[in-house]
Amino acid sequence: MKTVRYFFTPSSPWTYLGHDRFVAMAKRHGARVLLRPCDLGRVFPVSGGLPLPKRAPQRQAYRLHELARWREHLGVPLNIHPKHFPVPADHAARTIVAADLAAGTDAALRLAGALMRACWAEDRDIADAATVAAIVGEQGLDAGALGAKADEAARLYDAYTDEAIERQVFGAPFYVTGDEPFWGQDRLEFVERALAKP
Repeated sequence: MKTVRYFFTPSSPWTYLGHDRFVAMAKRHGARVLLRPCDLGRVFPVSGGLPLPKRAPQRQAYRLHELARWREHLGVPLNIHPKHFPVPADHAARTIVAADLAAGTDAALRLAGALMRACWAEDRDIADAATVAAIVGEQGLDAGALGAKADEAARLYDAYTDEAIERQVFGAPFYVTGDEPFWGQDRLEFVERALAKP
């Protein structure tokens, strides 16, 4: 069975744009997904990246064009100026890790998609604990069971961030199949080719 390490943050619009396609692709090829939500706030300083507000104005402007193009191309609902962005994603990311621990990867992938939609299509605040708890419930998950995994999830979130730095991740989404890295949802065709190899 092939394995894909899936490094991301739920506040990334690019991760949102690629998430459902990636999940479907992994299932189609029978690949095992290793969820790796990570803290880009720690990844960027060691990889040359900058948080959005610190990027040059021309880069920020071009990003909006690209988001609109990809939204139209994929037919995915996306607000390029969401009400709650930039948004701290640590709590949402740790909740995804807790879901992986308590309910398994498929459930955690569904929750991750729901949290991304909440941010990028529904104007909900994924930094708000009550909002995250509501989304957990909407996905049929037991908030108490996830809460019981909170300490372990926090440790793993830090470990996944360390792993991202070790594997030279520098943005999201970032997929690693075997030892081959792929950055960005626009590289999913190449991820699929890697998964299709015998």
